[in-house]
Amino acid sequence: MPDNVQVGRAHEVKPQLIDNEKVRKVQKRVLIGKAKGAKNFVMRLFTVEEGGYSPLHSHPWEHEVYIVSGNATVVTNNGEQPAQAGSYVFVPANALHQFKNTGKGNLEFICVIPNTAEEE
Repeated sequence: MPDNVQVGRAHEVKPQLIDNEKVRKVQKRVLIGKAKGAKNFVMRLFTVEEGGYSPLHSHPWEHEVYIVSGNATVVTNNGEQPAQAGSYVFVPANALHQFKNTGKGNLEFICVIPNTAEEE
């Protein structure tokens, strides 16, 4: 069986910059996805600058988040919860959610979603 293991450096992946009325000061990097041959999941790294936030939204797929660095507030239908480096967040399908950078410096988190959830 061939060895198709790939190793890369996250910050060498070119980011997509997102800054509009619903999203502030966010960079998204697709680390692993269809382009790398992943058949099941997409792994993305988000960098949220001070004062930045992801959109308040929901979608029909679950995703898993790991906070790599910084401090966040996770906004849901049930209120707000703090999260910091080392925290994980499970977002069930159709759950309203948003990530806000509430600390000094950048907030970075890894987000894993099903490969069928969005185009890279």
